[in-house]
Amino acid sequence: MISLSQYKRQWTHNIRGDLLSGLVVALALIPEAIAFSIIAGVDPKIGLYASFSIAVIVAITGGRPGMISAATAATAVLMVTLVRDYGLEYLLAATVLAGLLQIGAGVLKLGYVMRFVSKSVMTGFVNALAILIFMAQLPELDPAKVPMLTYALVAGGLAIIYLFPRITKAIPSPLVTIVVLTILTLMMGWDVRTVGDMGALPDTLPVFLIPDIPLTFETLSIIFPYSVAVAIVGLLESLMTQQIVDDLTDTPSDRNQECIGQGIANTATGFIGGMAGCAMIGQSVINVKSGGRGRLSAFAAGVFLLIMVVALGDIVAMIPMAALVAIMIMVSIGTFSWSSIKNLREHPKSSSIVMLATVFFVVYTHNLAIGVLVGVLLSGIFFAWKIAQLFRVRSEITPDGKHRTYTIEGQLFFASSEDFMKAFDFKEAPEKVTIDVSRAHIWDISSVAALDMAVLKFRREGAEVEIIGLNEASETIVDKLAVHDKPGAMDQLMGH
Repeated sequence: MISLSQYKRQWTHNIRGDLLSGLVVALALIPEAIAFSIIAGVDPKIGLYASFSIAVIVAITGGRPGMISAATAATAVLMVTLVRDYGLEYLLAATVLAGLLQIGAGVLKLGYVMRFVSKSVMTGFVNALAILIFMAQLPELDPAKVPMLTYALVAGGLAIIYLFPRITKAIPSPLVTIVVLTILTLMMGWDVRTVGDMGALPDTLPVFLIPDIPLTFETLSIIFPYSVAVAIVGLLESLMTQQIVDDLTDTPSDRNQECIGQGIANTATGFIGGMAGCAMIGQSVINVKSGGRGRLSAFAAGVFLLIMVVALGDIVAMIPMAALVAIMIMVSIGTFSWSSIKNLREHPKSSSIVMLATVFFVVYTHNLAIGVLVGVLLSGIFFAWKIAQLFRVRSEITPDGKHRTYTIEGQLFFASSEDFMKAFDFKEAPEKVTIDVSRAHIWDISSVAALDMAVLKFRREGAEVEIIGLNEASETIVDKLAVHDKPGAMDQLMGH
């Protein structure tokens, strides 16, 4: 927990820089919030309300000053099926429940679980997110539904996005794209799809409301899987973004507090008609590079966003969808880690397999949580396999052949237990056997069981067995779980 004076300083130490960066972020958030709403299949106001609410609340309750949170594609893609099958009210309820789950994760201090997510999994996560964002634009590029003019507008929008920064970076190029394509469309009278065709924009401030759903176990069974997925994906992306901002600013932050802050924001957002969200990698980097460092930058971004949308809603409705498609393609291209393709040849095969598996399962299931889970499991399996290869057993016997010493080196656990047992010659039957584990570490019940079996088999052959060199941790687990010195141990072995 930080002190009150530290918390106050996070609000006040960079007021001018935070306000200016917050304005830049707010301008850039408008098209993305609308686009993410469309991805989820809801009215633009759902994403806009969410971006306002989440940005403001996380600024107050989060654990990482200077990080921007709002409605995101990562959570939006998870809600598509729920909205299509059950409607908006179920999305709001799932958002509330996801927030409660995130609060629980923070209270249980699960933020530190991120240390088990490898770099390969993170790269796969980001690449898969980029692919899903691009795939979500394909319906707006369907030649059966849109005129050919749409393709020209998208191409023009991408040209502005990438070329305008060469003139000046003072104004976000996505905002310039929106302005130029909107004016061009209105002046030429082109008949293309606009944001207004997707649904009504907000013209009032958000109000408190309770999702209109039946409070039954059937409802819970419907929204719970979506809420779990949103909670996990939201925390994963938030904590990864948090690490990036930590590195950019060279300052520490509180992971568990960020989990709680994200949870409070999502819970509250569901009650004002907003969709779930999380931290945004792109917007957070924009904020930091624009001079934002404190909590005020995220707070200002949310407030400026709401003011502009409510005051300029009629103008926002005129924005051609082609402009938003161009922006989301830019987000997709910028999110994808292109260096990871080149690194497939340079990185270890196990790392590349983990990255590709994460991408495949995320894209195949459209669920970022499943892909990350597969990646983490594969990372664990490859790590265990690699550590098991470092295990070896050496032995030497006295000249008279009466005393053999086995020296164990490496990590003794479930993956190396089989090699441990194969290293012993139980039929040799010297008078004394010493098992030296001073260069080894015993980790789990499988390794203790293997040690038991080795001792009992040697004793069955008439040898005296001594175990030496146990370190403190290994001795603790052996004393607790081993049975080779307990009454009836030999009978249990013979029974098997």
